Amino acid sequence: MNLRNHKLSVLEKIGYALGDGAANIAWRGVSTFLLFFYTDVFGITAAAAGLLLLVARFSDGVSDVAMGIIGDRTNTKYGKFRPWVLWTAIPLAVILSLLFTTPNIGNTGKIVYAYITYILFTLIYTANNIPYGALMAVMTGDNKERTSIGSFRMVGAFAGGMIVQGALLFLVAYFGNVNPSIDLTKINETRYEVSVSSPQKVPNAKINTKDGIAKLYWADVEEGVADDPAPYISFSMLPDKTYLFIVDGEVDLSTEKISLINQKKGYRNSIYVLSVFLAIFMFLTFVSTKERVSPPKTQRTNLKQDLKDLVKNKPWLVLLIVGLLWTIYNSTKQGMVMYYFTMYLNNQLLAASYLIGLMVASIAGAMVTASLSKKIGKKKLFIYALLFSGGVNALLFFCGPQDIGAIFTIGIISEFGAAIFPTLYFTMLGDVADYSEYKNSRRATGLVYSAGSFVTKFGGGLAAALIGAVLAAFNYDGMDSSTIEGAIPGIKMLMSWIPALVALLAAIMMSVYPLSQTKLDEITIELNDRRENELSIN
Repeated sequence: MNLRNHKLSVLEKIGYALGDGAANIAWRGVSTFLLFFYTDVFGITAAAAGLLLLVARFSDGVSDVAMGIIGDRTNTKYGKFRPWVLWTAIPLAVILSLLFTTPNIGNTGKIVYAYITYILFTLIYTANNIPYGALMAVMTGDNKERTSIGSFRMVGAFAGGMIVQGALLFLVAYFGNVNPSIDLTKINETRYEVSVSSPQKVPNAKINTKDGIAKLYWADVEEGVADDPAPYISFSMLPDKTYLFIVDGEVDLSTEKISLINQKKGYRNSIYVLSVFLAIFMFLTFVSTKERVSPPKTQRTNLKQDLKDLVKNKPWLVLLIVGLLWTIYNSTKQGMVMYYFTMYLNNQLLAASYLIGLMVASIAGAMVTASLSKKIGKKKLFIYALLFSGGVNALLFFCGPQDIGAIFTIGIISEFGAAIFPTLYFTMLGDVADYSEYKNSRRATGLVYSAGSFVTKFGGGLAAALIGAVLAAFNYDGMDSSTIEGAIPGIKMLMSWIPALVALLAAIMMSVYPLSQTKLDEITIELNDRRENELSIN
């Protein structure tokens, strides 16, 4: 086989992309919704949930490197990395479902359950995603063709993210529909008394108006308003018991505009459905891809030497830090969407439309990355994208709740730039694996990807801890709607200039990355010569 000129079919690239579509059903679902689910549905405090997501990520430090080592030493008739995509498909779907299942086991039991299921999720995800990422580096020896695969991969990733981020909230509303009895009594033009009841027990009901404009008060017939206003109220419903609220702020309110859902049931059943698609997509990736690049024939297993080569690999060390920073940037933005739209804009379902808009922008950003990188190089493109996305995103700080058009415009433009980060990053890890083989005549693709993958996941944990810490500093309690108003300044900061500062740091760090496009082309030519010589000898 001529590795120098080998081009992959579009079908194989699409098949590979489906794998990241599946992975992002899990990853985007967790990064966007899990922290909010923990604090506002499962009932864990923001500080405890943020600490949980950070601490659990420490296990990735060992598991990611271990999985990279295992992947490099796996030898089957299907290759080194492809089999792991198949073997972990169903386990990943199952553990994702368990993450959003809410057993009634008390506060301590909830935290223990969350730690166990989340750590298991990170381990299984690692066993799936490290080999999946390394697979891209061994499908072809051409660094430009690898960039093309990376673009397809990110289109698949963002499409998977679109599925979960665009559909989940609507699925939650569908599966969590309580069909309650609702009575409405008009007090004045914008104020109504609402009574609700249901024949079933709903341990985690959420009531709000579908338009999200009005605020709700707990009410008592004799004593009047008994609580502070909030865009929604979460509470536990007993069967056939009537609950009274005051709804203030909307004209011509009707019973059809009152939303009452069972959040626990809604999230649980929605994730079950999405998990089925995850497993199917993983299987399609396995059957449609092929491994073509192998380590040098003379290479002998030597873990100590592989690790020594890795820590001396300057391009890899730079990418390690940059990967950590861009993940904190993206994960903070993603993790804040639900809080921002629910508490600041008072319209949770609008978040689904916003997330779809971001995913469309992400797909566009991923699609242009390959052509842009050919024109200006991967390093420069990465720096420009960081500065552009972070600078635009900071403008969200100046938007009010009524500036919906501006919020969507700023978010979508910023996300177009942010989509370039992962598209380039995982391609550049393949370049780093090539660089190591070029310098040391040894290849440890899985190990290179494992450490790179760890920092991206650990960055997500740091982002969750950052969100939890800032919200806790503003005294936010997801089970107490009266704390929402005081947390708004923190929510705005986390959605705007805090991630923008992280992007600036990442751009500064990327400026010292040593692999130019000229150097990469030199490496590609040299490695392909070596591989063709090996083939001719054998």
